Amino acid sequence: MMLERMIDLLQLPFMQRALWAGILTGGMAGALGSFTILRQLSFFSDALGHSALLGISLGIILGLNPSVMLLPFAVVFALGVTYLLEHTRLWTDALLNIIYSASLAIAVILLSMSDRYQGGLNNLLFGDILAVRPADLIMSGTLCAFVSIFILLTLRVQLLITVNEALAVARGAAVGIQRLLFITLLALVVAVSIKTVGVLLISAFVVIPACGARLWSRQFSQYVVLAALVGVGSAIVGMLLSAGMNWPSGPSIVVCQLAFFLGSIAINSLRGARLYRGQKSPTS
Repeated sequence: MMLERMIDLLQLPFMQRALWAGILTGGMAGALGSFTILRQLSFFSDALGHSALLGISLGIILGLNPSVMLLPFAVVFALGVTYLLEHTRLWTDALLNIIYSASLAIAVILLSMSDRYQGGLNNLLFGDILAVRPADLIMSGTLCAFVSIFILLTLRVQLLITVNEALAVARGAAVGIQRLLFITLLALVVAVSIKTVGVLLISAFVVIPACGARLWSRQFSQYVVLAALVGVGSAIVGMLLSAGMNWPSGPSIVVCQLAFFLGSIAINSLRGARLYRGQKSPTS
């Protein structure tokens, strides 16, 4: 019965668009998430996600398409936060906490003052991937191409910056420009992924696949690819579960990511225990 329901729903155009949206955003988020967690920017992606609600609110107040407004707002916001992090003496986590909490508070006030918004707050908080339009897919596909080209062309430089920024500077790498390019792409990926999983789950959407893939990777290039594949696979399985079980799509995708992460921890723990027993047995 559940399989029949899945097959029937996958015949519908809106479900096909939602599946492709999940695949594109999941792959991008996983790939950039691998850099994000190694550079300890996980909280930064959370701040970007919360700020997205403010961008949507401003678009509604100004009478603009919130999805169109969100992209430039996310980039400007990310660059502004980066400037503050580099030019203040506050601790990073404290500054980001202030920024995303204030952004969320202002956004809720703006939404409460506007009578133009016809959507539901749940759609903003947890995503509305079933409402993806062809234009959204084109935007996600174009951004996915840019992310792929960026990673392919700058993988060695990004790895060097991630591992040893001082050495990257000594070797003549344009660290400042590379950092800004990465932050800009991360902001755009977060912005387009809001419709997939919403404001509250976007940080998990970026971070969890990369954390799970980290447990299986031995090389950095392998790590980036595996994180992207985990993001894609979780999106596919999550959408199928959503269709078959009538669950919310965004949370279903994140739960699948969490299942992979917890499974990876369990398997690696068992492998470690077996290896320990194997090393101990000759001397026992």
